[in-house]
Amino acid sequence: MLTLFFDGLCEPVNPGGIACVGFVVYLDKDKIGEGSGFIGAGYLGDNTSNNVAEYRAVIEGLRWLLVHGYEGSELTVKGDSQLIIKQLRGEYQVKSKRLKPLHEETLKLLRKFKLMMLEWIPREENREADALSRQAYLRFLKEHPEALLIYGARSRRRKPGPPKFN
Repeated sequence: MLTLFFDGLCEPVNPGGIACVGFVVYLDKDKIGEGSGFIGAGYLGDNTSNNVAEYRAVIEGLRWLLVHGYEGSELTVKGDSQLIIKQLRGEYQVKSKRLKPLHEETLKLLRKFKLMMLEWIPREENREADALSRQAYLRFLKEHPEALLIYGARSRRRKPGPPKFN
């Protein structure tokens, strides 16, 4: 059976920070794929948050599975975002306007598989996907050193809370 582990982050502030994703795919006990990447940054005008990144991580993992020919396969999806898992199970409503289209897209993609389970797991059990999202974040910072200057300057001037972008 296929298992998709996913994770997303939005750093150094949430919402409005630098959003990155990571996912890992296993077939039984063998890792068959992984992916990571940058999905947006508040300072670039993107509407980012940790929850947006979590949804995008699931979406990217599901797309990877489809591209690699696993449509119709039995699939378990695991992540450490209780909100995302419970929304996908239908236990929580999706109230956020920014999350509704991502939720709908995820459900549409999930319908292409024989979904066995959507499972919340503790962060410790999601280390690989977490590490991939963090690697993507560090790659972005290396390629865009201005990001830390922008976020650092804002965080020193302001009290905790969401950043304001002009």
